[in-house]
Amino acid sequence: MSKNVTTDDSATPENALFIGIDLGTSRSAISAANGLRKNVESYVGWPKDAVSLKHLGGRDIIFGKDALDNRLSLDLYRPLGIGVIQEDKDGSRNLEAAKELINYLVEMVEPARGEQVYGVVGVPSEASGKNKEDIIEVTKGIFDAVMICTEPFCVAYGLDRTSDVLVVDIGAGTTDLVRMHGTVPGPEDQLSLDIAGDAVDTKMMELIKKKYPTASVSMNMIKRFKEQYGFVHSGNDKIEVEMPVNGKPTKHDVTDEIRDACSILIEPIVEGIHKLIATFDPEFQDRLRDNIILAGGGGLMRGLNKAIEDKLERVGGAKVTVVEEPLYSGSNGGLKLAMDMPMDYWQQLK
Repeated sequence: MSKNVTTDDSATPENALFIGIDLGTSRSAISAANGLRKNVESYVGWPKDAVSLKHLGGRDIIFGKDALDNRLSLDLYRPLGIGVIQEDKDGSRNLEAAKELINYLVEMVEPARGEQVYGVVGVPSEASGKNKEDIIEVTKGIFDAVMICTEPFCVAYGLDRTSDVLVVDIGAGTTDLVRMHGTVPGPEDQLSLDIAGDAVDTKMMELIKKKYPTASVSMNMIKRFKEQYGFVHSGNDKIEVEMPVNGKPTKHDVTDEIRDACSILIEPIVEGIHKLIATFDPEFQDRLRDNIILAGGGGLMRGLNKAIEDKLERVGGAKVTVVEEPLYSGSNGGLKLAMDMPMDYWQQLK
């Protein structure tokens, strides 16, 4: 987070609604100062033709799980990739889809007529200037002022843990790490990995198809298996799921495949944590070791915090805990930032 060149030093308008948005590759969440919190799968779809439009009850745009469930009738977009807005290529509408998704999130928290919307949007730790410019561009006409912050920093700020803590935010597109030491983190305090939830899904698909080549399975089914059963520890009860074989629903044991796919997160996260600790002031390294927090959807995988602790034993040990509200930890932090930051941190949108 940094000050922006386009600023307004006047007092915050009394009719401002502050919001925080965690704009995620797989799921997006919003927290608002009026007490409302909402989340939605990050899918946007437009009916393919007149028949689709009638089938969908005349709705000209569909969001979230509704869009996913009706994907055969839609031009479906998942506009966020590796945590940032995907480029428009070959007539695609990712920027438009991202704008519609943000507008839908804001509508869900019901701003009052005449309220100005001041929004903080979380981005991956190493998001480029172009990525941030895209976020600013798509919020025009929706927000009156915007602030762009890294996602793990939002998590830490929302927890009131702005010093002596290392946050690991595991999303679908990226895993983002930040070390906090009582000030706005710099580039050297942050790290972004491309091993995250989507990589787990890809690996799980590969392993299941290899073991059960006659089973039919979609990526949406794989995501559901991960969200329901994801784990990395040993000794888990047998996990059986239904996948059709030649059109017949058939149970399959996928215990090993789910564990092995989820486990690909462990080593990169351990290496990232070790790097941020090893390059920190040596007098404060132990404080970081004892205060590592897992956030994001990936943090909900059973046993992940313990598995990371076990691997970190080889480099001095650590204490890893899971944030209480992984789904809203980023948007809650964004909201707290929005309510606390002075006006010269905001970019006014005209």
